Parts: sequence; structure tokens; C-alpha cells
Amino acid sequence: MFQNNRAVLKRRATITLLPLYYSGPLLKKNTREKDFKNYYGELRGATLFLYTDDTQDTYLEKLELEQLKSMELASPYQKKMPTVFTLSMQTEEVQLKMDNADRGEEWRGYIMTVVKKEIPTKLQLLPGQFMKLEEVLASEQARNFLPSRPPLPRRPTFLRSPSSSSDSSPKKQDSEMPACFFSVSRQEAERMLETNPENGSIILRPSTMPNNYAVTMRQPKDSGAILKHYRVTSTSAGFVIELDTAVTVSSLKDVIAYVLEKTDYRLNPYVLCQPYDTRIEPSPLPKCVNVTHSTSKTLPRAQVKPVQYPQSKETPPPAETTDGTYVFPDPSSYNHDLKLAHHGELREVLKMRRELIYTATGEEKSIIYKNQISEKSNGSTVEWNTNHSTA
Repeated sequence: MFQNNRAVLKRRATITLLPLYYSGPLLKKNTREKDFKNYYGELRGATLFLYTDDTQDTYLEKLELEQLKSMELASPYQKKMPTVFTLSMQTEEVQLKMDNADRGEEWRGYIMTVVKKEIPTKLQLLPGQFMKLEEVLASEQARNFLPSRPPLPRRPTFLRSPSSSSDSSPKKQDSEMPACFFSVSRQEAERMLETNPENGSIILRPSTMPNNYAVTMRQPKDSGAILKHYRVTSTSAGFVIELDTAVTVSSLKDVIAYVLEKTDYRLNPYVLCQPYDTRIEPSPLPKCVNVTHSTSKTLPRAQVKPVQYPQSKETPPPAETTDGTYVFPDPSSYNHDLKLAHHGELREVLKMRRELIYTATGEEKSIIYKNQISEKSNGSTVEWNTNHSTA
């Protein structure tokens, strides 16, 4: 057995999750091919994985040996002759060739053991090799013995897919891709699942083989999340999910539905998160409306006539007439310029005017008083003069 790199072996074990029973170089061809092609084969469980060489971590093809109908040798065992045997599958025939006859006999023993679940009796092998076959048989029987689980509850109506109707053709269903389909490579799909596990755990992507697809799945385990890849082959009858027991469905959406059902709906299809806005802004006004934008909203002023308060008026002094009486002038004829004068100055003017009037009156009274004194001393002549002066 070739000594493979540990990292490559770990990677293959992560992808397949099947026990490795036997491995080595071999040649393979289909019935429609003329020449054999070199491969490196690994028998994991009841599946034969074919790689380009022993350093490649991703298999190119695989043969589900559970579908094996018969295995025929081209010629009996001969030590110096290559071994060639034909595997008759359900859909095709495959020929395997080993340049070393002993290697070919080992390959045949391991393949028959995992398929028929018993060790063939007619094998040209050593006792130690038979002991290894017994270990493989015990491991394979334990792997296929699954403890019974209680049946799952009936699937809710809102989770049932309406695409299971048989009136739609596979080509039409092929055009309706699931939301988790991304045109990415294996490495890109793994990076998407590892970087954003909150978006989902199942990605449908194109396969390296034309017109085929693959399902990349990130499944959490107690020891850590593991990545798995499943091939989906497109056929005229629908899409074949290449498992230990192949499953055929009518559409790619049914492929995702089948994976969800088998994982008890603990996984979710990978869907990119849609961005959402956090602010609501008003829509712009039509161009026909001319509005002057301002930083602050100006409230309109009320169209109300301002209130006029009455101004204080100074009462004008009474006017003197020719007959010695005083009359108050009409307010309408009052000089309006006085309204604008300072109140203090107006009071001073009025005060001075009153003082002049009072002074003049006082002088007249003084003259009358003196004349009365003269009248007492001089008689009636003085009184006449006094009355005359007063007049």
C-alpha cells in the first residue's frame, strides 16, 4: 500500500466519512472507451473512489459497489499475468486492470467481501491477508448494522414542497435553481460556509464534470464542524444523488429537500443576507413646484393690524381773550409738535409761564393794598384814584 500524506488522508476521510479498507494503483476503462486510464483507488466502505494519484485529496469518480451485479475474471489467476475483471453495474460495465497479479487478487477479495458480506473461499491469498479480510468483514457488518430509531413525525404541510408533481420535466426544473445555488468552486463554497455559518450550511454548486452538480454541506459535530461534498448527476430520468444507495429525484429543489429531510432539518440552505436600510427620508418634490429650501422651518405670520395705544397728551394752557376771560382751545387745533417734546421740558415751560402769571397778579395786589392805605389817610380823592387805577 502506498504511503500517502497524512494531510491528504485526513482530508479524504473528512470528505467521505467512510472507513478505508484497501488502496493502491489500478487501471480503469468503460466499455465505450478503448484504452485503460491510470488511477489511484481507495476502497472505503462499499464505495471505490478513484483519484488521479495518491496526492490528490478530491476524487474524480466513484463506483457504488452496492449496485454490483456480477464480477467476472478475464482469465484465471496467473502470477506473471495482469489481472483484469469486469464489474457489471446497474447502468454500465467497468473493467479494472492490475499489472501485479497478487494485487489484483487482493482487490478482488476485498471487493467481494464488502459486496457479499462474506469472505470468498477461492482466493490465492496468504493467511495474514485472510485475517485482514475478516477484520474488514466485521467492520462492514458493524457499519451496516444501524440501531432502530423511532419514526420521524409527519412533515408539516407548510414545509412540503409542491415541486414533487410529475408533470414537470427535468429540464424545466433544472432552470428553476434553488436559492442556495452559487456558481462557485469547491474551495469557494467551503470558504463561504466557514466564514458565514449564520447564512446557512448547504450550498448547491456546479460540479467539475459538465452538466453535473454537487452539494457542499457543513455539518457540526462534537469534535468540530466537518465539510462534506456529494455529487449530483443529471440524467434523462432526473437527478441522481450519488450515495451508498443512489437516490433519483425530479429536480434540484428536490435534491435540497432530500438533504434537509435526511439531516432531520437541522441544517439550512445557504442564503445571502439581504441588507436593510435604517433611515427613512422624504421623497423629493416634483420639479414643477418651486420651493426655497431653508435650514429651519419659518412659521407664517398672522395678518393682524397692530394695536395702537393712545399717547399721553399735555393739556395746553388756556388762551387769554381781550375781555380778561380764559378759554380752553380745541384739542384738534393743538400744536402737534408739542407732542414730540420731552415731558420734562414741557413741564418747565408751563411752570415758568404760571410763575409769570402769579408774579404779575401779586404785583397788582400789592399796588391795590398800598392805595387802600393812602385812602384812609387822604380821604375820597385817594379812593377815586385807586378805583381809577384798578379800572
